[in-house]
Amino acid sequence: MKEGKTEQCQFFMQRAIELAETHMMAMDGGPFGAVIVRDGKIVAEGWNKVTSSNDPTAHAEIVAIRRAGRTLKNFDLSDCELFSSCEPCPMCLAAAYWAGIRKITYGTDRNDAEAHGFNDAFIYQELCKDISRRQMVMIQLMRSEALAGFKRWDQFEEKTRY
Repeated sequence: MKEGKTEQCQFFMQRAIELAETHMMAMDGGPFGAVIVRDGKIVAEGWNKVTSSNDPTAHAEIVAIRRAGRTLKNFDLSDCELFSSCEPCPMCLAAAYWAGIRKITYGTDRNDAEAHGFNDAFIYQELCKDISRRQMVMIQLMRSEALAGFKRWDQFEEKTRY
């Protein structure tokens, strides 16, 4: 990696770390921060807002992805990079995939997070299990009726594919 590129990446990572600490100390949420970058510029920032918003999905990466989509007026963030103070949890990683983000740079990893009380191992394990073996009860109901929506989608000419 070129020196200028390394310094730029360190700048974005430092910003994610600052967001995490600043908002944690302000009692705005947990110790996580994230920035979305496009063409060498920050287009959105996010920090953990789970406890301050009573929203279990308000992780730093999710907040940043939502803000980037609004700022760029596009759900396709494939020309963006995500910098996160910590390795994204399964939910945030999935959101990054859905957004089309192709590169994530992170500070701490899931083991570091676990050592400080944030354990995602259970979710990773559950996702690998057959639905019938998960701890959360999942029941399929009215499949044929629900499939009707997909059939209408297939025929809907004005749809926006994603």
